[in-house]
Amino acid sequence: MPKTITPYKNSSLGKKEQVTQMFDNISGNYDGLNRVISMGIDVKWRKKVVALVAAKNPETILDIATGTGDLAILMSKTSAKKIIGLDLSAGMLEVGQQKINAQKLSDKIEMVLGDSENIPFPDNHFDAITVSFGIRNFETLEKGLAEIYRVLKPNGLFVILETSVPTKFPYKQGYGFYTKYMLPLIGKLFSKDNSAYGYLSESAANFPFGEALNNILREISFIDCKAMPQTFGVATIYTATKK
Repeated sequence: MPKTITPYKNSSLGKKEQVTQMFDNISGNYDGLNRVISMGIDVKWRKKVVALVAAKNPETILDIATGTGDLAILMSKTSAKKIIGLDLSAGMLEVGQQKINAQKLSDKIEMVLGDSENIPFPDNHFDAITVSFGIRNFETLEKGLAEIYRVLKPNGLFVILETSVPTKFPYKQGYGFYTKYMLPLIGKLFSKDNSAYGYLSESAANFPFGEALNNILREISFIDCKAMPQTFGVATIYTATKK
């Protein structure tokens, strides 16, 4: 089980409540700040996720920890007739809904306030499920993954896009410096929540990646688990399926 890291060190709230509060706090400038922090590369990673999902011709897609809906909106380019964006943060969902309305996609994309560890849908419901930069925010990783497994159809596709830690010199050293010093500084300069980007940095550095995460997926009963490092290993795309 991954080490529990929370946004607010002195809070009496659990991780789930703290993460919800944090994303509500930063929802207004989250998109712009994300582009700055990732230097725009995250858009390319998301497009790769969309291509993987599109190849399966899904009719129903669930995007968990959808945030402001970037990935859910990109998924509208697939064959899916219904896309659900699920998130704990009402603030993030509100920003996402504005984007969906602006692109006239509300007939295809529905934003739902909900918990990844108690997904409000029946068993074997979705053809594909995605999580983009959200899985490390689960309060109990294994419980969230078990819920994802439950609502995924047999032979359905599960795709994770998450930060990871480069293992080769000099990328490992550069990544360590950037996430420890630069990312929290950028967050403090542009966000009203000084703790948020320190948490995002710390949680990224301590979250299992590569085969470590694949092994957790296998313990849940996922099969065909694959890890595909992106951009020198600063992020990884994972694919898995249900028996």
